[in-house]
Amino acid sequence: MTAKKDYFKTFCKISKAIGSTLKREDLLDLIVASAIETMDAKAASLFLEDKKKDVFVSVCQRGLSESYLHSDPYRMQKMSDELMKNGYLAFEDVATDERIQNRQAKIDEGISSILVVPVRVEGKNIGVLSLYTADARRFSPDEIEFLGALAEQGGVAIQNSRLLRRITRNSYLFHDLADSINSTNLDIKQILHIMTADIAEAFEMKGVIIRLLNKDTNTLDIVASYGFSEEFLNKGPVHPDKSITQALKGETVVIRNAADDERIEYRDAMKTEGIVSMLVVPIQAGGEIIGVMRLCTEEEREFSEDMIVLVEALAHQGGLAIQNASLYLSLQEDKSNLEKDIWSHRQWF
Repeated sequence: MTAKKDYFKTFCKISKAIGSTLKREDLLDLIVASAIETMDAKAASLFLEDKKKDVFVSVCQRGLSESYLHSDPYRMQKMSDELMKNGYLAFEDVATDERIQNRQAKIDEGISSILVVPVRVEGKNIGVLSLYTADARRFSPDEIEFLGALAEQGGVAIQNSRLLRRITRNSYLFHDLADSINSTNLDIKQILHIMTADIAEAFEMKGVIIRLLNKDTNTLDIVASYGFSEEFLNKGPVHPDKSITQALKGETVVIRNAADDERIEYRDAMKTEGIVSMLVVPIQAGGEIIGVMRLCTEEEREFSEDMIVLVEALAHQGGLAIQNASLYLSLQEDKSNLEKDIWSHRQWF
């Protein structure tokens, strides 16, 4: 009964903290510290996925040495497969459990038992919460359930932080693009930079490329790009009737695997460049499709509805900016020609 009362107090404390203005790092630290205190453990650590390296990386921990954390990183695929079976992993005695890897490092760290539970966001495993004890222990169902519930709270904290960062990021993107569009200089280079580099970094893409329709050559020509090799950019002309034709009809297209999708004109080049998933958004100006913006990833990825809506809005604003910039440059050229013409006529007086 005492343990259950402690569990209740712990959840009240964490729930109150989540409802306050605490930063993500502070919330995660509170969760890790609460796990150690309530379960009378030696240490705890919250790991988040690093898809590129296929490992879980510690983002918050207490009680473990840095040398231990770097000695044996959790492998994502192996860990995820095992977690899917029971919803947790329990190692009662690391000295004898045959599943344990790098056993000596754990013994040297003073670890006897380990309990691992998944951290989920929107139904997906994004990491793990690990608890370490100095004494060999068989974890009870209540302890497993409690640590799993703490991990869920960690997922809530991470999700809230991501939503806040997303709102802030979106606001900055729109502000910077609007500021560039309304600028008296109409800096088209800055506008294109926002539409490629800034968007790629904000959405954690491999790269972004903008192609505009060249009616003279009937090709989609590159006007801006970020994150791609020169070899890929120079792979050859892209034809509007051979490459994701739906986008030029005003439809946003999601490509799961660019190397296998028949709608892609240069599939081998996509594979060589390491491009897997793509989001292809039409760029409109004055009711006309003038090009496409492609967002590319290095791993298979789903694109959320709110992200697609945002990118579509940015592409639309970008199309207006490109149109305005072209009109501005045209007016500047007309103005320059007019001034030259006036000066030429003055020579007669």
